[in-house]
Amino acid sequence: MNFDLSEREKMIQSAAREFAAKEVLPRAAEIDRTAEFPLELVRRMAGMGYFGLAYPAEYGGSGSGYLAYALVIEQLARASMTAGAIVAVSVLSPEALLRFGSQAQKNRFLAPLVAGRKLGCFCFTEPGTGSDPKAIVTRARRTGRHYVIGGEKKFISLARVAGQALVFARDDTDRVSAFIVPAKSPGFEAGEPSDTIGLRGFGACAVHLDDVRVPAGNLLGEKGRGFDIMLEAISVERVGVAAQATGVAQGALDLSVEYSKGRVAYGKPISGMPTIQWLLAEMASRVEAGRWLTYRTAFLRDQGRGIRNESAVAKLFCSQMAVEVTRMAMQVHGAYGTMKSLPVERLYRDAKMTEVYVGVSEIQRAIIASDLIR
Repeated sequence: MNFDLSEREKMIQSAAREFAAKEVLPRAAEIDRTAEFPLELVRRMAGMGYFGLAYPAEYGGSGSGYLAYALVIEQLARASMTAGAIVAVSVLSPEALLRFGSQAQKNRFLAPLVAGRKLGCFCFTEPGTGSDPKAIVTRARRTGRHYVIGGEKKFISLARVAGQALVFARDDTDRVSAFIVPAKSPGFEAGEPSDTIGLRGFGACAVHLDDVRVPAGNLLGEKGRGFDIMLEAISVERVGVAAQATGVAQGALDLSVEYSKGRVAYGKPISGMPTIQWLLAEMASRVEAGRWLTYRTAFLRDQGRGIRNESAVAKLFCSQMAVEVTRMAMQVHGAYGTMKSLPVERLYRDAKMTEVYVGVSEIQRAIIASDLIR
């Protein structure tokens, strides 16, 4: 196994690092403070091709692969996890369309998402589902050449700015199907953004579906295969969350090294203290482990392999790693780490979100254990 990145991957990584430093980092504190969706930054990320990294050129992507997707998200999240999360979650609809859509659906709905001309939202989670996707109650009833969809979704990322949605609902067979829904359809209403501890400006909100009509041709894949579509798409998003966690942790480590070299106590930099060196070394080793676990999972996807279990492992480990590393960064910074004027406090809050969204850690453990038992 070759652990070296290709020259193309190194170029993508380097360009993303430079973009994050120049375009993302100067906006990061403001995005967190105001919790406003960074639309102009999203346009710039679209211009960099970040929404089409994993997808073929025939649909407007660069065909760079899933490892490139992870590399870019990691660099963005070092500056602002919100920026990385926007790219990460935007993979859901394109992934579902690419794997399950008809050629006509790909031509019509995939290309705008891949090019970043439209953002897509993935409307699966409901107020009563939580960690039990089988509890979905949104309904889609067939009326002639249309489906009429009614229900409510919760914590839907990008819904307020999305051009189209992928909505999951129970059909007339009581199985879950997936439907492509233009976000401007009458009856499709996105609520106010959720005010969360971290990942602010991400724009997750409730979506109300009041008898939304869509053509029958907007059924994605086979009728009743909604769970398969969801599981396949979300396995890739979990790679994105692992990359976000790695980026946030690396950002916290960078700040800690810099701070420890400049902070003087007892007449010398605290970087010379064994206790601080222990923290820095522990942080670095954990970040490195999470990074290569993420890269390996993305690499497997690039080989055409399913990664439902592998992505759960990566998401579980990296999210826990990010929480621990940012906690250690707070210890290195001492009381200064609690101040909102310093970025380590924001990274600490953002890290916690990686343990919660896209499936809490307990669900990742259940997925991993089920695979082991099988």
